[in-house]
Amino acid sequence: MQKIYGSAAEALDGLLFDGMTIAAGGFGLCGIPELLIAAIRDAGVKNLTVASNNAGVDGFGLGQLLDTRQVQEMISSYFGENAEFMRQYLSGELELEFN
Repeated sequence: MQKIYGSAAEALDGLLFDGMTIAAGGFGLCGIPELLIAAIRDAGVKNLTVASNNAGVDGFGLGQLLDTRQVQEMISSYFGENAEFMRQYLSGELELEFN
């Protein structure tokens, strides 16, 4: 296994699939894996379950995956700053598990 990759997409090559569960680190927007989130977004995988302490914000962090409707379920404890998350949850498009 290669230990250094030229890009996040290269590091994730062959690992992503529809319906997978992703655990994303960070606290709020600090320390989040920005490049990996963007690579997951660009790969187009869908029906993801995402476990993180928050849902990002509109257009940034995990919010990118919500904007592209790639997330089926969020396992998290804070959603207060993501209007798209709230819209999807309240309309029944997104499942939620509080932790």
